[in-house]
Amino acid sequence: MLKKIPVEHLTLGMHLEGFCGAWLDHPFWRTKFVLTDPNDLTLIAESSIREVWIDLSKGIDVAASHAEGSQAALTALEIPPEPPVVQERATFSDEIKRATKIVAKGKEAVVSMFQEARMGRAIEAEAAAPLVEEISNSVMRNPGALISLARLKTADDYTFMHSVAVCALMIALARQLGLDETQVREAGMAGLLHDLGKAMIPLDVLNKPGKLTDEEFDLVKTHPEEGHKLLLEGSSVSDITKDVCLHHHEKIDGSGYPKGLNSETMSLFAKMGAVCDVYDAVTSNRPYKAGWDPAESIKRMAEWKGHFDPLVFQAFVKSLGIYPIGSLVKLASGKLGVVIEQGEQSLLKPKVKVFFSTKSQAYIQPEIIDLARSAEKIAGREDAAKWGIKDIDQYWAGDNG
Repeated sequence: MLKKIPVEHLTLGMHLEGFCGAWLDHPFWRTKFVLTDPNDLTLIAESSIREVWIDLSKGIDVAASHAEGSQAALTALEIPPEPPVVQERATFSDEIKRATKIVAKGKEAVVSMFQEARMGRAIEAEAAAPLVEEISNSVMRNPGALISLARLKTADDYTFMHSVAVCALMIALARQLGLDETQVREAGMAGLLHDLGKAMIPLDVLNKPGKLTDEEFDLVKTHPEEGHKLLLEGSSVSDITKDVCLHHHEKIDGSGYPKGLNSETMSLFAKMGAVCDVYDAVTSNRPYKAGWDPAESIKRMAEWKGHFDPLVFQAFVKSLGIYPIGSLVKLASGKLGVVIEQGEQSLLKPKVKVFFSTKSQAYIQPEIIDLARSAEKIAGREDAAKWGIKDIDQYWAGDNG
């Protein structure tokens, strides 16, 4: 029995079933739970949400004095769906603002899920569906914004942010492969939960700054099977999500783990998970090494024979670009710049923000050059350390309006 009520009628003991408003507008990553904390009532009251749905079969009803201000109870089993919003294409600078909020709330969701897994609670994939939806919508509005933002992570929050990043990468790749929107969401959920098994690995091993011992590495290698076990006990977890969790470390030549699958025995989604997982891992700062430049990562991954499915990898490169956002490139004129947005017509002609001259070996006034509308060309990738350049990310993660 569901009832829609104004937020001012909420009291402790009610079971929240849904918020009337956007997922980003309410203060929780989860939408269904019993109100037990007075602070939660305050957070809801201070948000822009004005009405909520409560479930009378799982919590208390509205006080008689407030009953008139609430909708009569529905016998429907679920909340009427919100009409879908058409996602208009957004500029990189506009979408990066929204993506910042989604990434922050996404990290909070993954931290919470990992804590629940450690405490032995069953995973509810359904609870994370609104997060996957938000990430999917952001990637549709501007694929580069959230994907690039999720790459920026400290070594300490790597495990949680990695889940958000792989979710976004899987969604972009699924669309590039021409999968339908249901499969796109499935791919996103699989990306979000693929590393859940790391919740069962001791933190001092996960975050160890030095090289792992053989015993520690063997322990880390148990995370796909540990995650799969957790997902088997969970509710509303799809076969695709379980498959990617168990098999994202397999390789097409059969040298991966835990099952030694190969190109014939790996599913399409496992092949997708393998590419997305590695790309985010190698481009991120880890406790034991700095992340590689995005374009350098694409080049190196292309050289790993037997690791990735060639067609899936080709689609992945198309979804990100040969020079993904954040890549440092040298133009034919000798200027260095960072890629801030992909070109609409050609993977070789992105928008670049130039800020350094190799000829004078000095910083210059930053300027955005759209290579699709310029005689300038990319001469190649560059190594920031070679020129003593630090914090390249400030040039694309700032305001690119």
